[in-house]
Amino acid sequence: MHPALESIRNALRGTPFEGQVRLVGGAVRDELLGIAHSNDFDLVTELDALALAETLWKKGVSDIPPVTYPRFRTALVRTEGANVELVTARKESYAEESRKPDIAPATLREDAQRRDFTVNALMRNIHSGELLDLLGMGLSDLESRTLRTPLDPAETFRDDPLRMLRAVRFVWQLRFVPAPGLYDAIREERDRLSIISEERIRDEFVKMMGLPDADRALSDLESLGLLALFAPELLEMKGVTQGRYHHLDVWDHTLLAVRNTASDDPLTLLAVLLHDVGKPATRSVDERGDIRFFQHERVGEKLAFEFMSRLRFSREDSLAVAKLVRNHMRLQTMAELTPSAARRLVRDLGPDLGRLLDVVEADASALRPGVKAMDVPAIRRQIEEVARMTPAQSLESPLSGEEIMDELGLEPGPDVGRRKTWLIEQVLEGRLTPDDKAAARVLLKEFPLDFRPQASD
Repeated sequence: MHPALESIRNALRGTPFEGQVRLVGGAVRDELLGIAHSNDFDLVTELDALALAETLWKKGVSDIPPVTYPRFRTALVRTEGANVELVTARKESYAEESRKPDIAPATLREDAQRRDFTVNALMRNIHSGELLDLLGMGLSDLESRTLRTPLDPAETFRDDPLRMLRAVRFVWQLRFVPAPGLYDAIREERDRLSIISEERIRDEFVKMMGLPDADRALSDLESLGLLALFAPELLEMKGVTQGRYHHLDVWDHTLLAVRNTASDDPLTLLAVLLHDVGKPATRSVDERGDIRFFQHERVGEKLAFEFMSRLRFSREDSLAVAKLVRNHMRLQTMAELTPSAARRLVRDLGPDLGRLLDVVEADASALRPGVKAMDVPAIRRQIEEVARMTPAQSLESPLSGEEIMDELGLEPGPDVGRRKTWLIEQVLEGRLTPDDKAAARVLLKEFPLDFRPQASD
């Protein structure tokens, strides 16, 4: 038993709650499947969960004052590093246009019926250890690895449409088989997903992207019509054929790249998913019949930022993924990775450089078999060596803007910025060290008047 549950069990001995509190949901399911569970637990009681939370607080079990939700008769406590949600057994009814239910006190069986799937409705008494399968299907569904809703699936999904996304995630996370009619009900009720907030969809989608079978989950989202409701730009990739280096259309290439991604970092996975999202809008065929996607990374940058923003990712995360999409072709366009080019990557990508290399490696892994791809591990070692030898301050101009103005008698303006950028370029090229102000003053005399700084990638 997890220390948090043991602490709660011990604290409730001799109280009216002894024997009246049951663990429910994923923790029971995962225990029976023999897999690890997160540090989040759900406890249900037919008594008052708010009073239960107050009891735990008074007994010093909870590390925080209970966070209560009186309308739903639920509370959140934290103990032994775990978040524990306390729920009063309830039944629910939903208005057609709302995800917020009207609730009423209920029996444990009625509480089990309102849950998402039978395998998540199993309960274990934290005092006696008794296992309850009040629906009579949870244990058999667990044994047969079947994902089934307690009630008619259309009703279950209509009540909480996010359960449609959860169904797809659990199928691939637990390697379960959808019960007959489950996926049909999703297709029927899919439009109701529109009442769910972008934040809830985002959180469920990120969990799905972290699965080893994320590509298969994405394929299900597409075939069930769910992806069209929150990520329509991804569907544009279907059927978009590519050039001689590819054996798959853009969509299937993307799914394979997602599957081959070595990193479990959410932003890296999202960048892999979106790395070619700009291809459909930029596809062209030249006079020789070769397929081209000119500037697809720039178009993709914009689309990736819009996608991330729409799902309410932070601006920082949205910009990071957009930058990765913008730069994913950068290594492929180089004849060789020179030290100066490596230094530019270190400068421009900063802490996201490792993510970019993971994106590039996943992309290369999904090319046509037999195509000679970049040796990304060797490139990674080369860049890591350059990064180790190139601290951030060494990528700056030896002279500040004020020093350049004093040296050349310039007024503040874009000419000062152009010269400072040019000096940084000389540092990157190895012609100048970042601490050599005297050499920088001499080099300023060679400044080409037609120099135009390129936008940083």
